[in-house]
Amino acid sequence: MSEVRFGQGGIPDWLEPNVRFCSRCGTALQFGPIAGEERDRLSCPGCGFIFYVNPRLVVTTLPITESGEVMLIRRGIPPGYNMWAQPGGFLEIDETVRDAAIRETLEETGLYVEPVRIVGLYSRVQAAVVVVAYEARIVGGQPITTYESLETRPYAPDQIPWSEIAFETSVRALRDWLARVRPDLPLPDPSTIRRNFGA
Repeated sequence: MSEVRFGQGGIPDWLEPNVRFCSRCGTALQFGPIAGEERDRLSCPGCGFIFYVNPRLVVTTLPITESGEVMLIRRGIPPGYNMWAQPGGFLEIDETVRDAAIRETLEETGLYVEPVRIVGLYSRVQAAVVVVAYEARIVGGQPITTYESLETRPYAPDQIPWSEIAFETSVRALRDWLARVRPDLPLPDPSTIRRNFGA
């Protein structure tokens, strides 16, 4: 795992420019010890607000065809532009994890799915995300392209383009799914597939 660089605010350096001021009163945040806390935190010296920096939840699916292929999208936006991943996105405040998985899959692929089981839950500290991956049965729709997906296509378990998979969490989810459905196939070593961006 690559090292996460923390800036003066005790958070990943790429995130720090976005959290410099208190969202309650606008005072510049400070990083340091807080009474009653076990670790240094960002806090506001003006109003006492403590700014907890928590990971975002990404909800994804591995949509499976009737013949046992997995539908992947070729990403049309960064990060991972022009590389393959499972459909997914951020959980919204007003939806369940399952509902978000269904919505994101429809938005990015044109496919209606029914999540059937959780493949895995994956943390990626570098991207400040936790990813849940469902195996999902395709129940309707037709594959489409969108501004987020240049292509949507099925891959047989032995044809997954490992060297072109966009995210570390996608590699891990696909490996875990493959180990269950096709234990006879060799699995790629995830440490040999380096991903320096996104989830």
